[in-house]
Amino acid sequence: MATRPVEIGPAGLHTARAIEHLRLVRGLTQHQLAARCTALGRPMTNTALSRTERARRRCDIDDLVNIATALGISPAALLLPLPSVSGDDRRGC
Repeated sequence: MATRPVEIGPAGLHTARAIEHLRLVRGLTQHQLAARCTALGRPMTNTALSRTERARRRCDIDDLVNIATALGISPAALLLPLPSVSGDDRRGC
């Protein structure tokens, strides 16, 4: 019996957008953030990070905690709604 991949739900989509948003706010490339994650002890390639940000790869709890730490924030910050920058710049989070 073949198994289907589990779809990424609304919380996963929000988290993917939040990771990208906060990475860009901090002026980091995917390569730099992936290197920070690896330096913290959870190896991550920029390809894996790119897939996570595009919601093509699930972000497990260990990755979530590591990415948050590398961004200098609480893991909960990646799960909560992002503050609105302006009425024109809403990303659907």
